[in-house]
Amino acid sequence: MKFSVIIPVYNRPDEVDELLHSLILQQDAQFEVIVVEDGSTVPCKEIVDSYASRLDIHYFSKPNSGPGQSRNYGAERSTGDYLIILDSDCILPEGYFEAVGKALQATPADAFGGPDRAHESFTSTQKAINYSMTSFFTTGGIRGGKKKMDKFYPRSFNMGIRRDVYEALGGFSDMRFGEDIDFSIRIFKGGYACRLFSGAWVYHKRRADLKKFFKQVHNSGIARINLYKKYPESLKPVHVLPAVFTIGAGVFLSGAVFCPYGLLPIVCYAVLVAADASIRSKSLAIGLLSVAASFVQLLGYGTGFLRAWWQRCVLGNDAFSAFNKNFYK
Repeated sequence: MKFSVIIPVYNRPDEVDELLHSLILQQDAQFEVIVVEDGSTVPCKEIVDSYASRLDIHYFSKPNSGPGQSRNYGAERSTGDYLIILDSDCILPEGYFEAVGKALQATPADAFGGPDRAHESFTSTQKAINYSMTSFFTTGGIRGGKKKMDKFYPRSFNMGIRRDVYEALGGFSDMRFGEDIDFSIRIFKGGYACRLFSGAWVYHKRRADLKKFFKQVHNSGIARINLYKKYPESLKPVHVLPAVFTIGAGVFLSGAVFCPYGLLPIVCYAVLVAADASIRSKSLAIGLLSVAASFVQLLGYGTGFLRAWWQRCVLGNDAFSAFNKNFYK
């Protein structure tokens, strides 16, 4: 079978270089690479051209329209039996396509996804952010963990789908954020077989600092309410927990003014995260950074969720008028 790797990119030439380098190291795989420049002001064409002799690679440039529409643009120009959707800030381990091939032979699937890990070359902050996005104590394990509070939905940093299923569903919607979960929901609603391939993992860099990370997860919280408005049944308790944490943190901090013991639940949670992250990373420094990243992840998502709930569910605004400054810059 042939794979088409679809990579939308926006102003990240250095990361594209790392991803393409990891693709030339793949074994036992027949694939083409489609890079779609989404209106970047810092293009990656020269980097893509440098791999022309080592990869079956194709470069396209288009006006900015967001990642979902850029993936559709690339899919329309691809030829593979399966589409592999990757974010530009990912790096593939050498056995990625081998793991995908074995998983498809063992359990055929219409669509699939895999988890993500932190590469040893990542900064301590990036490793801490990776922990906060993959730990059961922060996201409920829903991004590919062995223990999870909801079923696994493939996400666009590491997603595969049969071409005919992609075309039948019309590809990604025009949502600027949360479009990958929207697509996964439609995969399940269409009755297609969708599975987690735990062996087909990627290294995912995510954001380089906590300020950018806060903005990213804040938008994710907004997107969850937008998804709820489209698919009310998609909202699960695990999605509400960051908002509960955010409100609870505010209550505990307010109470600490009159009673220091009001901070005890927050301190206990911080100790739990620090211990777990330190053990997993074998680094106390990363463990302590993971506490900060976890609080940013929960508070960023929680405030975005609450803000969107107020704007859309209470005030009745539509997605564009409420959040055009977040998503449509």
